[in-house]
Amino acid sequence: MDKKSLSERDICSKYIAPAVQQAGWDMHKQVREEVSFTKGRIIVRGKLHTRGESRRADFILYHQPNLPIAVIEAKDNKHSLGSGMQQALGYAEALDVPFVFSSNGDGFLFHDRSGTGGQVETELGLDQFPSPNELWQRYCQWKGLEGVARQKVESPYYDDGSGRMPRYYQTNAINRTVEAVAKGQSRILLVMATGTGKTYTAFQIIWRLWKSKQKKRILFLADRNILVDQTKTGDFKPFGQAMTKIAKRQIDTSYEIYLSLYQAVTGNEDEMNVYKQFSRDFFDLIVIDECHRGSAAEDSAWREILAYFSNATHVGLTATPKETKEVSSITYFGEPVYSYSLKQGIEDGFLAPYKVVRIDFDKDVQGWRPPKGMLDKNGELIEDRIYNLNDMDRTLVIEARTELVAKKVTEFLKATDPFQKTIIFCDDINHAERMRQALVNLNPERIKENRKYIMRITGDEQEGKAELFNFINPEERYPVIATTSKLMTTGVDAQTCKLIVLDQHIKSMTEFKQIIGRGTRINEDFGKYWFTIMDFKKATELFADPAFDGEPVVIYAPEGEDSPVPPDSPLEDEDGIIDGDGWLPGGDEVDDTASGSKRTRYIIDNLPVYVIAERVQYYGPDGRLITESLHDYTRACVQKHFASLDDFLRRWSDAEQKKVIIEEMAAQGVMWEALAEEVEKKQGKVLDPFDLVCHIAFDQPALSRRERAEQVKKRNYFAKYSGAARQVLEALLDKYADTGVEHIEDIKILQLDPFSQIGAPIELVKAFGGKAGYSKAIHELENQLYSGEISA
Repeated sequence: MDKKSLSERDICSKYIAPAVQQAGWDMHKQVREEVSFTKGRIIVRGKLHTRGESRRADFILYHQPNLPIAVIEAKDNKHSLGSGMQQALGYAEALDVPFVFSSNGDGFLFHDRSGTGGQVETELGLDQFPSPNELWQRYCQWKGLEGVARQKVESPYYDDGSGRMPRYYQTNAINRTVEAVAKGQSRILLVMATGTGKTYTAFQIIWRLWKSKQKKRILFLADRNILVDQTKTGDFKPFGQAMTKIAKRQIDTSYEIYLSLYQAVTGNEDEMNVYKQFSRDFFDLIVIDECHRGSAAEDSAWREILAYFSNATHVGLTATPKETKEVSSITYFGEPVYSYSLKQGIEDGFLAPYKVVRIDFDKDVQGWRPPKGMLDKNGELIEDRIYNLNDMDRTLVIEARTELVAKKVTEFLKATDPFQKTIIFCDDINHAERMRQALVNLNPERIKENRKYIMRITGDEQEGKAELFNFINPEERYPVIATTSKLMTTGVDAQTCKLIVLDQHIKSMTEFKQIIGRGTRINEDFGKYWFTIMDFKKATELFADPAFDGEPVVIYAPEGEDSPVPPDSPLEDEDGIIDGDGWLPGGDEVDDTASGSKRTRYIIDNLPVYVIAERVQYYGPDGRLITESLHDYTRACVQKHFASLDDFLRRWSDAEQKKVIIEEMAAQGVMWEALAEEVEKKQGKVLDPFDLVCHIAFDQPALSRRERAEQVKKRNYFAKYSGAARQVLEALLDKYADTGVEHIEDIKILQLDPFSQIGAPIELVKAFGGKAGYSKAIHELENQLYSGEISA
């Protein structure tokens, strides 16, 4: 057998897998093959999306389930022994494994990232693959695990029998935390972007420590009632009767897993502090969800709980560690044992990317000065000064501005999907109510269908708060639009939210990330792959802050009466001025932060407001903002894939099936359907992917599929065939002209008309002398279609 003729998969099954098994690895329990550990970045263009390539390891080796320790990357025998090494090292870094192997079937190149074996890279024969015990010993040495600590990290994961496994980054976070506990670390911080499954990660950490009896009594703290309830009935459900929720300040010490609001166990007076009903040593482990919200502050009531139970291990979970002069998550917990960013989540395809529509109003940007002696709606004399964006909805309420925001939101929904879940973040409760009223008046038909189409969901309003669960439930249609201020900034798992509207002054990076996180969840069942942010107060300029790690896919700025829906070919982005004031108002009387005095909020009902700028940007593959059109994006993709026109022509000609190249390029982000539609509008003809590439990437004149088919007919190429074979080829040529090259490469086409009228598929193939002859004829037909000049 010629080893060089074998495929990569054959090399895996005939050489690599037997070598691993011979070394003592259990192929069913310790070895997984062809493991896709990411989903592939979602690429958005216009109204369409596609997924990029997922990252897939040929082999991952485990000490036990969910404890990976080695990666093997395979290549066919035409490659060198180490040609897969750099690729494998990238996988190993992501998967947090120290041992990396590359193989072409002749042996292994072994790269030891642990630094425990002397030489970094060593060549091994097929019979020299390390045993499971050898790699585990070296793994423990790498992690600094000795004696009892080794046994502690072997505590099992929860398995519900469904085959569900944590995502790779969740596995990393869980393992890093359990290892830190095993080594005696008492303060542990995990940073994971919103929407990446922090609660499930916390559950697995607690389960492993609880089941192995390392931690017997555990307290899980969250800051929102809905979070505690979701946790109890969701991810934590397997704890069953061992779990309770602390409620009504009543304590029962017979449970092992306790869920609580911070507010439920703290108070101003000692007798109200329910946690003191527990002894100081009652809890072995405390897990603090959204720990940036208070536990990081030294003088917070939440920190009192942690200080009281100071002997317990404290694990903080956050998407946004707070680091200011007054508040520091890292000062309390230490550096994160693991971080998974929003940018990485989008890159891996686990989080939804987004477009940003930025809309600027004249009074916000240019400022407004009242005429001398002007009174507001309530008869108050308006202070004579220039008002700008900093004042809007704080010290100055322009009713027309609120109405214009509502109008733009309504236009967007009508042009896209009027029933996409939408959250509108306002400066305060008063602003949220005004926004609700404006939207109600602009959507009378929707309100007539269901009065809950638009709801104000704020902390002071019981009916609105009662609708929060319905809003976040994908199965419930109403409410569709929620106006809010602070209530929905964190912890609200709005899986199907497709539009986030920012009409709130936001200068806190922590709050900004939390708000963006309301839309980053993907829900494929409900068609949620990406979302849009409409920004009316320049909040998205925080994307330019180095502390932000996940830029949008598109920023769009319509002008005048332009539609608020981003076009497929966005405008160039513009620079703006960052609002430097982070103060948020609390009512009709607002603080003047400069003087400390009180002043009235002016309300103006007769001042027109106009849109002066809108712009759009996409989230690019490297995490940067891009403003290029679909045409430019495709050109860049193709030229990255093919060095020159000759390189593309050679690859296209050599390909056994053209659809392989088409699929490869789709995985790189080329959106064939949208591209064909755009070019067809300009060219007035339907183009083959071949001509789309030549025309867009290499500036070649384009032939339509019909023109290519006619050229083949003129050459009288079919003269050497007769009977059924000639009929089949002529019909295939017509099919190519109608539907493209991918369809004629599929032998199943012979089951369809007009082929079925010529004869049965098996008879038609026989007319070419068998399957090999038929395949050869198809290949020759494709050569004829693409031979000669690129264009006529």
